[in-house]
Amino acid sequence: MKKLKLPNTFVLLFTILALIAAATWLVPGGRYDTHTVDGRQLIDPSSFRHIAATPQGPVQLLMAPIKGFAEAAQIIGFVLIVGGAFAVLQKTEAIEALIRNIARAHRRSPAVRAALIPVFVTMFSLGGATFGMNEEAIPFVLLFIPLALALGYDSVVGVAIPFVGSQVGFAAAFLNPFNVGIAQGIAGIPMFSGMGYRLVVWVLATAVTVIFLMWYAARVKAVPERSPTFHLDQDKRHSMPVDDHAALTGTHRAVLWIFAAALAVMVVGVVRYGWFIEEIAALFLAMGIVVGIAGRLDSDTLVAAFVQGAKDLVGTALVIALARATMVLARDAHIIDTMLHGLMPLVASSSPVFAAQKMFVMQSVINFFIHSGSGQAALTMPIMAPLADLVGVTRQTAVLAFQFGEFTTPMIPTSGITVGVLALARIPWLTWAKWMVPLQIAYAVLALLLLIPPCLMNWQ
Repeated sequence: MKKLKLPNTFVLLFTILALIAAATWLVPGGRYDTHTVDGRQLIDPSSFRHIAATPQGPVQLLMAPIKGFAEAAQIIGFVLIVGGAFAVLQKTEAIEALIRNIARAHRRSPAVRAALIPVFVTMFSLGGATFGMNEEAIPFVLLFIPLALALGYDSVVGVAIPFVGSQVGFAAAFLNPFNVGIAQGIAGIPMFSGMGYRLVVWVLATAVTVIFLMWYAARVKAVPERSPTFHLDQDKRHSMPVDDHAALTGTHRAVLWIFAAALAVMVVGVVRYGWFIEEIAALFLAMGIVVGIAGRLDSDTLVAAFVQGAKDLVGTALVIALARATMVLARDAHIIDTMLHGLMPLVASSSPVFAAQKMFVMQSVINFFIHSGSGQAALTMPIMAPLADLVGVTRQTAVLAFQFGEFTTPMIPTSGITVGVLALARIPWLTWAKWMVPLQIAYAVLALLLLIPPCLMNWQ
């Protein structure tokens, strides 16, 4: 097993692309009619029909990455700008000084050691559960990896705190307009209704994440060789500063306050004003400029740091483009609706509990191909909602099953966010996927169990 060389992310994604291209020659084309409701394209569940298939050959396979790049241009530009802004922030050395101080407090205070992971995971989970924190977690990976390494953990912990934390909050959301709000609106039930039970779901899902991560972090701290990224982290540790006694200067504090203010503005903008990628990218660009000035960087140093930071993330941009290309191939071949239609009969069951659990399994499968919360809601809920009526499942429960499908997002290689974060952290996808397996099993069991009470109490 030690001699088995696993393919890197690029090879893995291109293999998936090739498999999807091959599937387009076997799966017949299909289409649902759509209609517009409140500006959204919704599917008519009774309108499915087969259409001429459009198999994707070698030429289409090779064109898919550039199409994926074009369709993912916003998030790719966002990643490059954020990478540049963080490079400027790092150039001021304020983050390094902060990490040294936190590491010192972590060693000296049992309370800090006990609270650090639960507090931060809960904060990111709350962001996912309320304002749909998703791409917004990407910048924090650059901050938490060096922090985790300084505290004696590994890159996996540094990625998991912001990324898995925000994703589990997204999947177990109680006030997220991008999945709960849209799905409930399509299902014809009051928006954000059923919040009481969803709060219970969010608390339990977040608690499972915190417990697992604390258990893993303790094991890695005790025996660093247990980390799947142990060898990968050695170079990162060697490049970290060794002066553990340097204090925060006035310049460092000014830079950190500007950074904290930018994060606060981002939260307010997303929650209150509906900011998305363009506005957040503009905010980080402004932050990079102001931080550079406050950190007393001259213009040449500031620009060079920004360009280098963006340059370091070109690989991440290409990974995101390949991930989006998987959806482009399936869509251009007209097989997405066919696969969805073929899955529908599998929901039928003699028990509403089993029907709801089958909905969760189905949504998890669909999430492999369509991992946009709002996009998946628009595609599946027009079918799942009336289907729920037929199999004795309340529409509120059908929405919850749809949410739970998002539990697989931190692991699937077709998600641009997932592979982008891993490329940013320089963690191979297969290394990450192996680490995620126990947590994914825990999420699956939790989802199956949490779908039982709504069916028993006829949750409306």
